[in-house]
Amino acid sequence: MAAEEILKSEILCYHCGDNCKDKSIFLDEKIFCCSGCKTVYEILNQGELCTYYNFEQNPGISPKNFESKKFDYLDDASTINKLLEFKDDKISKITFFIPQMHCSSCIWLLENLFKLNPAITNSTVNFVRKELSVKYLHEKISLKDVVVIISSIGYEPQINLDSAEKKTQKKSNKDLYYKVGVAGFCFGNIMMFSFPEYFSITVSDGLLKSFFGFLNLILSLPVFFYSASDYFISAYKGLKKKIINIDVPLSLGILVLFIRSVYELLFLHQAGYFDSLAGLVFFLLIGKILQEKTYDAMNFERDYKAYFPLSVTIKQNEIEKSIPVSNLMVGNRILIRQ
Repeated sequence: MAAEEILKSEILCYHCGDNCKDKSIFLDEKIFCCSGCKTVYEILNQGELCTYYNFEQNPGISPKNFESKKFDYLDDASTINKLLEFKDDKISKITFFIPQMHCSSCIWLLENLFKLNPAITNSTVNFVRKELSVKYLHEKISLKDVVVIISSIGYEPQINLDSAEKKTQKKSNKDLYYKVGVAGFCFGNIMMFSFPEYFSITVSDGLLKSFFGFLNLILSLPVFFYSASDYFISAYKGLKKKIINIDVPLSLGILVLFIRSVYELLFLHQAGYFDSLAGLVFFLLIGKILQEKTYDAMNFERDYKAYFPLSVTIKQNEIEKSIPVSNLMVGNRILIRQ
């Protein structure tokens, strides 16, 4: 049994786990199925990243048929500007789709790219969406070199025509987060000022009771006019088109809560329902954020551009050259590989 296990370990590539038909590639008492896997191991070993192999057995991806020259199109300034999400005087940021990502070892390795090149300042993985966000110093390393480094360790990014024309990383709705923050702040403070009402504590000073009531009213105004504004706008647009959407009853409920609370405070000298109003808007906005995140994760909006590569290899005077698809001209000879 032990002999069989030894034999099995000898015929499996140390890096990717594929069967080794040729056992002539040895390094550090380890066997590799091809020179590509051996090269990846050497890169990781040189960068002190061999911990990668401790998380999973044979976790690597074999970088077969890897050619750095096919990324020559990334030297084009217009292509780079289309792909980058952010750029300032020092740092550039880009997000890649990495279809080969499959385990914890992949995450660990991709988030330690800075050990392979210090010019890569940060790399963050979104495992669910198989995305890798990279920040790098563009004065010290080019986008092409970043892609070559990632591809050389077996995680070639999938860069297509759609990636250049539409940023993969959607801008977060900052306004929505601000509204949640305002609603949450007001909700918490209104609840704090309403403690005497919750515990039926009798406030002997009528002026003090009125003071807290009007304070709650003031805190509810940003919630009503700012945080809940999207619901009123959506309801108004729906009614204008003679359509009753989901925001109509929500807006009606928020409006009734506010009017009733103001009426009770001014005429009945009661606390009203300002805490319920702020809490309702706060949790509605939290649900809206979760809904948007779910829709962003379930990205089914793909057009024909998602199936076209960003670059092609053409032959001119028997010389192969990689160019962006947008630069293709009638009469160009395209090189197609299997």
